[in-house]
Amino acid sequence: MPIPFLNANPFPVEAWFDSSCTLTFAVPKEQVAERLPDCLEPDVFDDRWAFVAVAIVQTRKLRPAGFPAWMGSDFILVGYRFFVRYKSASGRNLRGLYILRSETDKARMVRLGNCFTRYGYVKTDICLTETAGRLHVEAPDTGLEIELDLTSEGSAPLPSGSPFADWAQARKFSGPLPFTFSYEREKRRVVIVEGVRSHWKPQPVRVTRQRIPFLNDLGMENAVLANAFVVRDIPYRWKAGHPETWTAT
Repeated sequence: MPIPFLNANPFPVEAWFDSSCTLTFAVPKEQVAERLPDCLEPDVFDDRWAFVAVAIVQTRKLRPAGFPAWMGSDFILVGYRFFVRYKSASGRNLRGLYILRSETDKARMVRLGNCFTRYGYVKTDICLTETAGRLHVEAPDTGLEIELDLTSEGSAPLPSGSPFADWAQARKFSGPLPFTFSYEREKRRVVIVEGVRSHWKPQPVRVTRQRIPFLNDLGMENAVLANAFVVRDIPYRWKAGHPETWTAT
Protein backbone atom coordinates (compact mmCIF):
# COMPACT_ATOMS: atom_id res chain seq x y z
CA MET A 1 0.00 0.00 0.00
CA PRO A 2 1.58 3.33 -1.05
CA ILE A 3 2.32 5.73 1.82
CA PRO A 4 1.24 9.37 1.35
CA PHE A 5 4.11 11.87 1.03
CA LEU A 6 6.61 9.06 0.40
CA ASN A 7 5.21 7.37 -2.69
CA ALA A 8 6.31 10.05 -5.14
CA ASN A 9 9.79 8.58 -5.76
CA PRO A 10 11.26 11.04 -3.23
CA PHE A 11 14.98 10.37 -3.82
CA PRO A 12 17.26 9.29 -6.68
CA VAL A 13 17.93 5.55 -7.04
CA GLU A 14 20.69 3.59 -8.73
CA ALA A 15 21.12 -0.05 -9.72
CA TRP A 16 22.90 -2.44 -12.06
CA PHE A 17 21.00 -4.49 -14.63
CA ASP A 18 22.72 -7.82 -15.24
CA SER A 19 20.25 -8.36 -18.05
CA SER A 20 16.92 -7.15 -19.29
CA CYS A 21 14.75 -8.82 -21.88
CA THR A 22 11.62 -7.14 -23.19
CA LEU A 23 8.75 -8.31 -25.36
CA THR A 24 6.73 -5.47 -26.88
CA PHE A 25 3.21 -6.12 -28.13
CA ALA A 26 1.15 -4.03 -30.53
CA VAL A 27 -2.55 -3.47 -29.93
CA PRO A 28 -5.07 -1.06 -31.49
CA LYS A 29 -4.46 2.37 -29.98
CA GLU A 30 -8.02 2.56 -28.66
CA GLN A 31 -7.39 -0.41 -26.37
CA VAL A 32 -4.57 1.41 -24.62
CA ALA A 33 -6.24 4.84 -24.60
CA GLU A 34 -9.26 3.55 -22.69
CA ARG A 35 -7.02 2.09 -19.98
CA LEU A 36 -4.95 5.23 -19.34
CA PRO A 37 -5.63 8.08 -16.93
CA ASP A 38 -6.79 11.27 -18.64
CA CYS A 39 -3.39 12.91 -18.33
CA LEU A 40 -1.70 10.35 -20.60
CA GLU A 41 -2.14 9.30 -24.20
CA PRO A 42 -0.79 6.29 -26.09
CA ASP A 43 2.53 6.53 -27.91
CA VAL A 44 1.30 5.57 -31.36
CA PHE A 45 2.93 4.08 -34.46
CA ASP A 46 1.42 4.48 -37.94
CA ASP A 47 -1.63 6.20 -36.41
CA ARG A 48 -2.96 2.75 -35.53
CA TRP A 49 -0.84 0.84 -33.05
CA ALA A 50 -0.11 1.39 -29.38
CA PHE A 51 2.16 -0.81 -27.30
CA VAL A 52 2.34 -2.80 -24.09
CA ALA A 53 5.71 -4.16 -22.99
CA VAL A 54 6.64 -7.05 -20.72
CA ALA A 55 10.14 -6.68 -19.26
CA ILE A 56 12.09 -9.22 -17.22
CA VAL A 57 15.04 -7.63 -15.44
CA GLN A 58 17.80 -9.12 -13.28
CA THR A 59 18.69 -6.26 -10.98
CA ARG A 60 21.55 -5.93 -8.49
CA LYS A 61 22.31 -3.46 -5.73
CA LEU A 62 19.27 -1.24 -6.14
CA ARG A 63 19.58 1.49 -3.50
CA PRO A 64 19.25 5.23 -2.92
CA ALA A 65 21.86 7.01 -5.02
CA GLY A 66 25.10 7.54 -3.12
CA PHE A 67 24.51 4.68 -0.65
CA PRO A 68 27.09 1.87 -0.58
CA ALA A 69 26.40 -1.08 -2.87
CA TRP A 70 26.14 -3.55 0.02
CA MET A 71 22.96 -1.81 1.15
CA GLY A 72 21.26 -2.52 -2.18
CA SER A 73 18.69 -5.16 -3.09
CA ASP A 74 19.15 -7.93 -5.67
CA PHE A 75 15.95 -9.12 -7.27
CA ILE A 76 14.17 -10.20 -10.43
CA LEU A 77 11.46 -7.93 -11.82
CA VAL A 78 8.67 -8.63 -14.27
CA GLY A 79 7.14 -5.31 -15.29
CA TYR A 80 4.13 -4.56 -17.46
CA ARG A 81 4.04 -1.09 -19.03
CA PHE A 82 2.23 0.98 -21.66
CA PHE A 83 4.19 3.26 -23.98
CA VAL A 84 2.73 6.74 -23.44
CA ARG A 85 3.11 10.47 -23.92
CA TYR A 86 2.47 13.28 -21.49
CA LYS A 87 2.30 17.05 -21.94
CA SER A 88 3.94 18.59 -18.89
CA ALA A 89 2.90 21.76 -17.10
CA SER A 90 5.78 23.54 -18.87
CA GLY A 91 4.44 22.44 -22.26
CA ARG A 92 6.99 19.71 -22.97
CA ASN A 93 5.77 16.62 -24.83
CA LEU A 94 7.36 13.78 -22.85
CA ARG A 95 7.63 10.17 -23.99
CA GLY A 96 7.76 7.36 -21.47
CA LEU A 97 6.14 4.45 -19.68
CA TYR A 98 3.05 3.98 -17.53
CA ILE A 99 3.51 1.03 -15.21
CA LEU A 100 0.57 -1.32 -14.82
CA ARG A 101 2.04 -3.96 -12.51
CA SER A 102 5.41 -4.93 -11.07
CA GLU A 103 6.14 -8.50 -9.98
CA THR A 104 9.25 -9.39 -8.00
CA ASP A 105 10.70 -12.43 -6.29
CA LYS A 106 11.66 -10.57 -3.09
CA ALA A 107 9.25 -9.54 -0.32
CA ARG A 108 11.67 -6.76 0.69
CA MET A 109 11.34 -5.20 -2.73
CA VAL A 110 7.56 -5.30 -2.47
CA ARG A 111 7.66 -3.43 0.85
CA LEU A 112 10.14 -0.80 -0.28
CA GLY A 113 8.74 -0.44 -3.78
CA ASN A 114 5.22 0.16 -2.55
CA CYS A 115 6.44 2.54 0.14
CA PHE A 116 8.27 4.88 -2.22
CA THR A 117 6.43 4.43 -5.55
CA ARG A 118 3.00 3.76 -7.01
CA TYR A 119 4.27 0.95 -9.24
CA GLY A 120 2.09 -1.79 -7.77
CA TYR A 121 4.69 -4.35 -6.62
CA VAL A 122 3.48 -7.86 -5.84
CA LYS A 123 5.46 -10.89 -4.69
CA THR A 124 5.62 -13.94 -6.93
CA ASP A 125 8.06 -16.76 -7.59
CA ILE A 126 10.09 -16.02 -10.72
CA CYS A 127 12.61 -18.48 -12.12
CA LEU A 128 15.21 -17.63 -14.77
CA THR A 129 17.31 -20.40 -16.27
CA GLU A 130 19.81 -20.19 -19.12
CA THR A 131 20.92 -23.42 -20.76
CA ALA A 132 22.03 -24.48 -24.24
CA GLY A 133 21.46 -21.06 -25.75
CA ARG A 134 17.96 -20.69 -24.31
CA LEU A 135 16.66 -18.32 -21.66
CA HIS A 136 13.60 -19.63 -19.89
CA VAL A 137 11.44 -17.43 -17.66
CA GLU A 138 8.70 -18.94 -15.56
CA ALA A 139 6.42 -17.63 -12.83
CA PRO A 140 4.15 -20.50 -11.73
CA ASP A 141 1.97 -18.28 -9.54
CA THR A 142 0.87 -16.14 -12.48
CA GLY A 143 1.27 -18.65 -15.32
CA LEU A 144 3.90 -16.53 -17.09
CA GLU A 145 6.24 -18.50 -19.35
CA ILE A 146 8.69 -17.08 -21.88
CA GLU A 147 11.55 -18.72 -23.75
CA LEU A 148 14.13 -16.90 -25.86
CA ASP A 149 16.60 -18.31 -28.37
CA LEU A 150 19.81 -16.58 -27.31
CA THR A 151 21.70 -17.96 -30.30
CA SER A 152 19.66 -15.51 -32.40
CA GLU A 153 20.74 -12.52 -30.31
CA GLY A 154 21.63 -9.59 -32.53
CA SER A 155 20.44 -11.24 -35.74
CA ALA A 156 16.83 -12.28 -35.09
CA PRO A 157 14.25 -11.14 -37.62
CA LEU A 158 11.19 -9.26 -36.48
CA PRO A 159 8.34 -11.50 -35.29
CA SER A 160 5.82 -12.60 -37.88
CA GLY A 161 2.97 -10.10 -37.99
CA SER A 162 4.96 -7.24 -36.45
CA PRO A 163 3.66 -3.83 -37.56
CA PHE A 164 7.25 -2.67 -38.05
CA ALA A 165 8.86 -2.96 -41.46
CA ASP A 166 12.40 -3.27 -40.11
CA TRP A 167 14.54 -3.06 -36.98
CA ALA A 168 15.13 0.67 -37.48
CA GLN A 169 11.41 1.25 -36.90
CA ALA A 170 11.24 -1.28 -34.07
CA ARG A 171 14.27 0.28 -32.35
CA LYS A 172 12.19 3.37 -31.51
CA PHE A 173 9.98 1.14 -29.38
CA SER A 174 12.81 -0.81 -27.75
CA GLY A 175 13.57 1.68 -25.00
CA PRO A 176 14.89 2.93 -22.88
CA LEU A 177 12.21 5.61 -22.78
CA PRO A 178 13.30 8.74 -20.93
CA PHE A 179 10.48 8.97 -18.39
CA THR A 180 8.19 6.92 -16.19
CA PHE A 181 4.84 8.33 -15.06
CA SER A 182 2.47 7.55 -12.22
CA TYR A 183 -0.81 9.28 -11.45
CA GLU A 184 -2.72 9.91 -8.24
CA ARG A 185 -6.26 10.47 -9.48
CA GLU A 186 -7.69 11.93 -6.25
CA LYS A 187 -5.10 14.73 -6.23
CA ARG A 188 -4.72 14.92 -10.02
CA ARG A 189 -1.00 14.56 -9.34
CA VAL A 190 1.45 13.24 -11.93
CA VAL A 191 4.86 12.05 -10.77
CA ILE A 192 7.53 12.19 -13.48
CA VAL A 193 10.69 10.13 -13.01
CA GLU A 194 13.59 10.53 -15.43
CA GLY A 195 15.92 7.60 -16.04
CA VAL A 196 19.63 8.00 -16.76
CA ARG A 197 21.59 5.12 -18.30
CA SER A 198 24.44 4.32 -20.67
CA HIS A 199 25.50 1.45 -22.94
CA TRP A 200 21.88 0.68 -23.85
CA LYS A 201 22.31 -1.36 -27.03
CA PRO A 202 19.25 -3.58 -27.50
CA GLN A 203 19.84 -6.76 -29.44
CA PRO A 204 16.89 -8.39 -31.23
CA VAL A 205 16.17 -11.93 -30.12
CA ARG A 206 13.79 -14.68 -31.23
CA VAL A 207 10.92 -15.68 -28.94
CA THR A 208 10.30 -19.43 -29.09
CA ARG A 209 7.58 -19.60 -26.44
CA GLN A 210 5.32 -17.11 -24.73
CA ARG A 211 2.43 -17.37 -22.33
CA ILE A 212 1.49 -14.09 -20.65
CA PRO A 213 -1.83 -14.36 -18.79
CA PHE A 214 -1.71 -10.73 -17.67
CA LEU A 215 -2.35 -9.65 -21.27
CA ASN A 216 -5.56 -11.67 -21.14
CA ASP A 217 -6.43 -9.99 -17.85
CA LEU A 218 -6.10 -6.66 -19.67
CA GLY A 219 -8.46 -7.88 -22.39
CA MET A 220 -5.63 -7.95 -24.95
CA GLU A 221 -5.74 -11.60 -25.99
CA ASN A 222 -5.05 -10.64 -29.61
CA ALA A 223 -1.95 -8.54 -28.92
CA VAL A 224 0.68 -8.98 -31.65
CA LEU A 225 4.34 -9.48 -30.76
CA ALA A 226 6.05 -6.47 -32.36
CA ASN A 227 9.65 -6.89 -31.22
CA ALA A 228 11.79 -8.61 -28.60
CA PHE A 229 15.26 -7.67 -27.43
CA VAL A 230 17.85 -8.15 -24.70
CA VAL A 231 20.40 -5.82 -23.13
CA ARG A 232 23.15 -6.69 -20.63
CA ASP A 233 25.34 -5.01 -18.02
CA ILE A 234 23.61 -1.66 -17.76
CA PRO A 235 24.29 0.92 -15.02
CA TYR A 236 20.97 2.62 -14.35
CA ARG A 237 19.90 5.63 -12.32
CA TRP A 238 16.53 7.24 -11.70
CA LYS A 239 16.27 10.87 -10.65
CA ALA A 240 13.96 11.85 -7.80
CA GLY A 241 10.36 12.12 -8.88
CA HIS A 242 8.99 15.46 -10.03
CA PRO A 243 5.34 15.81 -8.97
CA GLU A 244 3.04 18.25 -10.66
CA THR A 245 -0.70 18.89 -10.75
CA TRP A 246 -2.30 17.99 -14.04
CA THR A 247 -4.84 20.35 -15.54
CA ALA A 248 -6.85 19.37 -18.61
CA THR A 249 -6.40 21.68 -21.59
